[in-house]
Amino acid sequence: MKFRKKPVIIEALRFDGSNFMEVLDWVGSHATAGPRLAFVDAENKLRIRTLESGDGSHIADSGDWIIRGVKGEFYPCKPDIFAATYEPAEEAASA
Repeated sequence: MKFRKKPVIIEALRFDGSNFMEVLDWVGSHATAGPRLAFVDAENKLRIRTLESGDGSHIADSGDWIIRGVKGEFYPCKPDIFAATYEPAEEAASA
């Protein structure tokens, strides 16, 4: 069987390798009680806790998009996958 991904509007912010605080502030503004969803580790790497990572996290590399998913979760996405999967949405469509 074949399936098509349902159209859904997501929020995303591109990590450029230097905008740590912008990403941390954005992710933190959506956080609920519990462990931080995004943090910078001892090696100065941006890490994102995802639903799949459990107690771990995923490293976001420079150029990756940080996506806020349909359940409010966050995860990094490589630029080529992002470009193949998403396109800009009209602002009116997200209202």
